[in-house]
Amino acid sequence: SLPTLTVLVPLLSLAGLFYSASVDETFPQGCTSTSSLCFYSLLLPVTVPVYVFFHLWTWMGIKLFRHN
Repeated sequence: SLPTLTVLVPLLSLAGLFYSASVDETFPQGCTSTSSLCFYSLLLPVTVPVYVFFHLWTWMGIKLFRHN
């Protein structure tokens, strides 16, 4: 499940980014609106590594707290 999501989410984001670049005439400036597909196609690839980082940070904190 997790390997599928780690491949599927970036591919869907990339597809959304290409769709936005080809359809939206104000592509670079239009990415700031939360109602546009471009915003989410840029947000998802950034959100996943940040989530993984903080999840591992929390896990390390719990491990260190238990062993000290």
